[in-house]
Amino acid sequence: MSDSVTTEFGDGLAVITINRPAARNAVNHAVAEGIAAAVDEFESRDDLIVAILTGAGGTFCAGMDLKAFMRGDHPDAPERGFGGLTERPPAKPLIAAVEGWALAGGFELALSADLIVAARDAKFGLPEVKRGLAAVAGGLIRLPKALPYQLAMEIALTGDPLDAVRAHHFGLVNVITEHGGALAGARELAARITGNAPLAVQASKHILSNAVKWTDREAFTAQGAIAERVLWSEDAREGATAFAEKRPPVWRGR
Repeated sequence: MSDSVTTEFGDGLAVITINRPAARNAVNHAVAEGIAAAVDEFESRDDLIVAILTGAGGTFCAGMDLKAFMRGDHPDAPERGFGGLTERPPAKPLIAAVEGWALAGGFELALSADLIVAARDAKFGLPEVKRGLAAVAGGLIRLPKALPYQLAMEIALTGDPLDAVRAHHFGLVNVITEHGGALAGARELAARITGNAPLAVQASKHILSNAVKWTDREAFTAQGAIAERVLWSEDAREGATAFAEKRPPVWRGR
């Protein structure tokens, strides 16, 4: 894996850090490949339940590295798309920990996450229209699902930034922290998830993230197939047993 992306694995958590602070963590091909490799490892390991994506040096991500792109460097990875993430996020929960700016493709990376923790002074934006471009790495698709239609349209058409406090008010950001506290806040949120049964967490994300696409009839059929593995799992029996015995459950992910 490139030094442009660093990883930390342990205690059910994967922390993936874009490590190009001198370039405001702009995404080039090395970053895309690094994130894709980290997400692949996260998904393949049964001991990892939640991942955090963040940026080094006080900035989440300034988007695509335009200078690298002009040299023929493409900021995507096979199958996962821009930044190694936007077209195929992980099946397990992903938290974005945002300090500073999450701009253009950086905002699209954050929108690919399931949860966002942001410092109070963080800012989000899709300024592509100011550069003659469009936010086609998922921004225009995911933004109206995360924000009221009119606000999403305002952000997309003006290219103006959205501050974290307003984003939190409208539900885009889950947790607001003080400056410098986004990663710690994301770790705290992750700990509330990793204490739960791994199969149940993954199944819950699968159903919830797809629910907007299904009719009610389709949803009940689909969730039945997804939840069956959970309902008959060792963890389901352990959860019931631990509750009856008034002790913390010991999850095995099976």
